[in-house]
This record gives sequence, C-alpha cells and structure tokens, in this order.
Amino acid sequence: MAKTYEIKNNIRKLRFFANEMTQQELAEKASASRQTIIAIEAGKYTPSLELAFRIADAFGVEIGEVFECEVKGE
Repeated sequence: MAKTYEIKNNIRKLRFFANEMTQQELAEKASASRQTIIAIEAGKYTPSLELAFRIADAFGVEIGEVFECEVKGE
C-alpha cells in the first residue's frame, strides 16, 4: 500500500490569534484570492509551496506553525 500524505493547517486558529484577521485580509497579505484562502482553510485545496510560505509570512510565523503533514499507510 502506498503512503498518502494529509496536509492539515492551523489557519483558522492563527487568524483568531491575529486579532480575528478576516479571510480577505489574509488573502491580501498573501497575494491570493479569498476563495483560495477559504479552500485551503477548509482542507479542500493544498497550496503551492510559495503560497504556503506567503501565508506563513502573513502571520509572521514559520511554515511548520501553519501547515503539518500526516503520513498514512506504508
């Protein structure tokens, strides 16, 4: 069985601790659309590596504080 990788994110929590930053504000800071931020936050879309770094930068944190990868299977 092949390994699968599930990417999880902490965007909602980080937005809360960033004075309830809106999805639109995050989108503007990360140079993305609000729809893209909504899809990433909901786990329906995995961002490019560049966008993942821009999101982390928007919060002023390391990428590992925003995204984590869970490996399943062997």
